[in-house]
Amino acid sequence: MADRETARVIVVGGGISGLAATHRLVRAGVSVTLLEASDQLGGLGTFFEREGRTVERFYHCVMPSDEHLLPLLDELGLADTVDWAPTRMGMVVEGERYPFNTAFDLLRFTPLTLVQRVRFGVVSLLLRFLGRGRDLDNLRTEDWLRRLYGDVIWERLFSPMFGSKFGAAFGDVPALYLWQRLGREKNVAVRGYPSGGYESIIDALRAAIEAGGGTVRTGVPVAELSAAADGVAVTLASGERLTADWAISTLPLPTLRAVADEALAPALPTVQLAYQGVVNALFFLRRGLDGHYWAPVLHSGTDFDGVIEMSALNGTHDGLHLAYAMHYCDRTSELYRTDPEEIARRWTAQLLATYPDLLTAEDVVDVRVFTAPFVEPVYPLGYAAAKPSAEVPGTRLLLATTAQIYPDVTSWNSSTGLSNRVVDGLLERLGAEAPARV
Repeated sequence: MADRETARVIVVGGGISGLAATHRLVRAGVSVTLLEASDQLGGLGTFFEREGRTVERFYHCVMPSDEHLLPLLDELGLADTVDWAPTRMGMVVEGERYPFNTAFDLLRFTPLTLVQRVRFGVVSLLLRFLGRGRDLDNLRTEDWLRRLYGDVIWERLFSPMFGSKFGAAFGDVPALYLWQRLGREKNVAVRGYPSGGYESIIDALRAAIEAGGGTVRTGVPVAELSAAADGVAVTLASGERLTADWAISTLPLPTLRAVADEALAPALPTVQLAYQGVVNALFFLRRGLDGHYWAPVLHSGTDFDGVIEMSALNGTHDGLHLAYAMHYCDRTSELYRTDPEEIARRWTAQLLATYPDLLTAEDVVDVRVFTAPFVEPVYPLGYAAAKPSAEVPGTRLLLATTAQIYPDVTSWNSSTGLSNRVVDGLLERLGAEAPARV
């Protein structure tokens, strides 16, 4: 069996999971080749160029509680480049905008009655405590929140918010997911953003991998993946065939099943997960919005169901304010397949109608629309027991995918943590000492 000095590993997928796994293997002295189908690394962290500067296609932030991502940034020498700032939340309900951060904001939140506002505040303060010791993995989010908050608060606030995130099955998502999310995100929170953007993280990871002897290849789609007890083989769309002792796949499970050969397919996890994709519009604006980093948009007649005012965190971009509007949906949905120019036109009108006192048509300088097909798995009840392990039985293929992150929130932090665990297991098999984490 190959040891650390002789083992060859292929990592499939150049998002943060693949990059973090490759980086950690290279630091341990393992020979690694990273394969990415697109012409850019980073997955949802990819970017585009506008007037000589790069901008992320999708919004991201760093949290002080990111126990896996922050040490990785430290290893890369980027920890001190993260600019931290307090951020706040807003709420748009039936076209009316509200701040939603303090007890005073809640008392003035007229979509709920005074009694409902008090109930909302008390239950929200106690929610983490109320979930302790309960089998939240087998409890529907809707059942739990309806019982605690009441029918009106569920229908007015939580139902549209969860529906926007998880689609038609939102009520069936395990309450454990929400309980876990409360540990990472709050209405008022300090968030961070690297001064060089997420491109700086991607570039630093690639540079560190290549400096350590690893190979990074982009623009190389995988046509077929085979794995057995004695090794793996990857056939690229170009016809080129690569072999290795081990492989780590970070592909979404549907994508992996599509490229697995006939011998590998039966060994893959049988769990059938639905995935939500996202339609995301990025607005370049001459003026800012309310200054709320995050604002759900509920019952307001918009196609988008949330606005992220990125400039509330990272400032302006060549004097322009950046705001992302998004809608999570299935990749087969009508909206997902709508022409981007039509989405830009329609969502611009809706954004102007949502912020009529702050924006005019002349304030919208540019709009870019992007989609991603596999953003958020929709977890069924009892998923903790059904969650795939890292090992594909009888093969040397390991998995590090979003299907395994649960109950943690899908993020660059949780993806980095998952990759660390998968790589540590592989290094143990190879008899290699896992590199210390800073």
